[in-house]
Amino acid sequence: MADPKGFLTVPRELPKRRPVDVRIRSWREVYEDFGRDRLEKQASRCMDCGIPFCHQGCPLGNLIPEWNDLVYRHDWREAIERLHATNNFPEFTGKLCPAPCESACVLGINSDPVTIKRVEAEIIDRAWEEGWVTPRPPAVKTGKKVAVIGSGPAGLAAAQQLTRAGHDVVVYERADRVGGLLRYGIPEFKMEKRHLDRRLGQMRAEGTEFKTSVHVGVDITAEELRARYDAVLLAGGATVRRDLPVPGRELAGIHQAMEYLPDANRVQEGDYAEPKITAAGKDVVVIGGGDTGADCVGTAIRQGARSVVQLEIMPKPPAGRPDSQPWPTYPMLYKVESAHEELAELGGQRLYALSTVEFVGDENGHVKALKVVGVEGPQTGFKPIPGTEREIPAQLVTLAMGFLGPEREGLLEQLGVELDQRGNVARDKNYATSVDGVFVAGDMGRGQSLIVWAIAEGRAAAAGVDAYLSGSTALPYPIPPTARPIA
Repeated sequence: MADPKGFLTVPRELPKRRPVDVRIRSWREVYEDFGRDRLEKQASRCMDCGIPFCHQGCPLGNLIPEWNDLVYRHDWREAIERLHATNNFPEFTGKLCPAPCESACVLGINSDPVTIKRVEAEIIDRAWEEGWVTPRPPAVKTGKKVAVIGSGPAGLAAAQQLTRAGHDVVVYERADRVGGLLRYGIPEFKMEKRHLDRRLGQMRAEGTEFKTSVHVGVDITAEELRARYDAVLLAGGATVRRDLPVPGRELAGIHQAMEYLPDANRVQEGDYAEPKITAAGKDVVVIGGGDTGADCVGTAIRQGARSVVQLEIMPKPPAGRPDSQPWPTYPMLYKVESAHEELAELGGQRLYALSTVEFVGDENGHVKALKVVGVEGPQTGFKPIPGTEREIPAQLVTLAMGFLGPEREGLLEQLGVELDQRGNVARDKNYATSVDGVFVAGDMGRGQSLIVWAIAEGRAAAAGVDAYLSGSTALPYPIPPTARPIA
C-alpha cells in the first residue's frame, strides 16, 4: 500500500483549470499542469482498505491500489505496466471516464475519495513522454483473419488485443478518419486528438490495418465480409439518435449533437476554416443535460455564442449522495464540468424540469425560440405544470438526448443477427451473436454506455473471438459475463 497515514494527512487535490476567459479562446485541454510531486502525494491517499471496492466500480478491473502504491514509491515505469495490464487506452479513460471507481472508493464513505482518474492520466502521460509505450507485435501469427466493424473505443480495444494474439485484423470505419466518437464526438478541449493519433500509430506498428470511408453493409456486403474473414466483430456503437418530434422540428437551425460536434471537430482537423453549423452571434439552446450536452455548451461558447442555455427534463440532481444511491454505487449527482463553469461565468443557464413543447420559427423557416413548460418528476410521466409556459430565444438548437441503439438497416439486417428486447444485438457470455463467427462488443450490444465499458467489452469480446478461432485463449477476460443471453 501507499503511505498508511496518507489519507489522514493529505487532502484531495485536483489540477486547476485555466481561467475561463483564457481557455475559451482556444480549443486546448482546459487543465493546467499538475506537478508529479503533488500527484505522488495524491496517490499516497490510497489506503489499506482490505477489500478495494474501486475494483468493483471499475468495469476494467484496473489494479488501482497497486499503481497508486507504485506512483507513491516513484516507480512510474512499473505503474504503467500494471495499468496497461487491464486497460489498453488509459489516456482515453483518464480524460473521459466519469470515474465510477472513485464513487466506489472506500475512503469516499466519509471523506473525499482518492483522485484515481488523475493518477491514471498522469501515469500514461509520463509513459508516453519517457518512451515506455512501444509497439507490441505478436511473436507468432495464426493466419486467421478478423474484421472489426467500428473504430470507437470498443473496436480499437478488441482490435489491439486480437492483433497481439497473432490474428490479421482489419478495422472498418465509415468515417474518413479512425476513432469513432473519440475522433468526432469528443471536443478538442476535452481530449486533444494527438492522444488518439499516437495510440493509432502504435496499433499500426503492431500490425492492425485500418480501412476508412468504408460503410460496411453498403460499400461491402455482409456476405462479402464473411467470405473474406474467419470472424467478424461488430463494434459500431449505438448510433440511432433520440429525436424530439414536437411541432416545428422541421425548422432550420435544429441539429442533433452528433451533427454539430463532428462539424466543429472537423474545423480542428483542418478540413475547413469555419464550421458549417456555428453558434457565433446566436442564442443557443442545448437540450439534454448529460456529457454530450456539456460538450455542446463548451463548443458553442468557443464559437462565440451570444447566449447559451442548457435544458434538462429531469429535476436538478442533488449535490451529495442520496440515500437511494448508497456507497459504493455510482450516484447521479449535480456535476460542474468545465463547460458548466464557463457557462456560469459567462451568464448562461442550466435549467431543469423543463420540457420543450414547440419550436417557434421566423418568416424564413428558421428557428427563433422554444416554447417550454415546467414538468413534475419522472414518477408522474413528466406531467406539465400549469402556468409555467414560457419562450426561450434560440437561433441554434442542439439535441443531446442520447441514443436508442444500433442501426438495423444494412449490415445487421444482412447478417440476420438476433436482437434483444431493447433492440441491441443479442449475445451470449462469450459475446457471440446468433450468427456463427459473428461477435459484438460495446454499445451495439450493451446499449449507450460509458467509454470504460466499451474498452472492457472490447477486451472481453476479443477473448471470445480468439477462443473461437484458436480453441482457447490467453487473452484476459476483464469483466463478469454480464451480456444478455440470446433469446
